[in-house]
Amino acid sequence: MKKLLATALFAAAAAALTGCASSKKARAAREANPAPCPNILILNEASRFIEFDGEESADNIAYSGEMVDVTSTCRYYADEPIEAGITMDLAFGRGPKGEEDEKLFTYFVAVTRKDSEVIAKKEFQIPVKFSEDEPIQVEQVDIDKVEIPRAGENISGLNFEIIVGFSVTPKQAIFNRSGKSLKFPDLK
Repeated sequence: MKKLLATALFAAAAAALTGCASSKKARAAREANPAPCPNILILNEASRFIEFDGEESADNIAYSGEMVDVTSTCRYYADEPIEAGITMDLAFGRGPKGEEDEKLFTYFVAVTRKDSEVIAKKEFQIPVKFSEDEPIQVEQVDIDKVEIPRAGENISGLNFEIIVGFSVTPKQAIFNRSGKSLKFPDLK
């Protein structure tokens, strides 16, 4: 699998997402000092990306993407911010109507107070190259540092959530919410 190190820097009200090049070192530190981590979840209505060229049928798919797996680690001490890391496995496909060999997909990472408002959100783009021999690509994305400031040392990671998903149009979100599934008769 290819590994992509996502880099980002932004601040919003009480949280920030930042990229860090020392992923193995940062991940090892978080794993050595685990704490109750924020829940991490894939937003259902943004868990897949399907771009149609025409009506909604398998024959009209141009491109698709699916969030296959997401994991996280975290670390914090005293009143220090929570430092979380995320690894996502993403699968991408080019369908019969996909004409370009490369497609730019957009996904997001958001931090929320548990069951409440979004504190911070950042979009990332991942370029995916397709070939005639490989219409499906799997990518692994690492975001090494999601920093979540805390008001005090008594605030645990369980007070926050990290939510990921594809940046989809309202029409794509409705399609995802509908639970529709496309059947691919040629796949075994």
